[in-house]
Amino acid sequence: MAAITETDFRTDVRTDDVTQTGRPDCAHIVKVGPGETAAAKVLEARVMGTPLEALCGHVWVPSRDPKSLPLCEECKNIYEMYKSFNDGLNDTPGE
Repeated sequence: MAAITETDFRTDVRTDDVTQTGRPDCAHIVKVGPGETAAAKVLEARVMGTPLEALCGHVWVPSRDPKSLPLCEECKNIYEMYKSFNDGLNDTPGE
């Protein structure tokens, strides 16, 4: 006769991402997929209150105009690397 075993299934609700909720210290470049635009993703996130992920991995809910903030150096470096491997990317992400 085979022994009956019991399996305990649990959902892992931990996350490595911490969403920024305070005052931002720099502007980030939004990570987008094929066919998506950063402007559309930011607009949707502002309206729906959903978090965005930056190229550097930072997660936040946009709430203010980032033009008055300095650009995140890590995002900038990652974008420059993408640009060097992909023809057709603009000099700056917002163009």
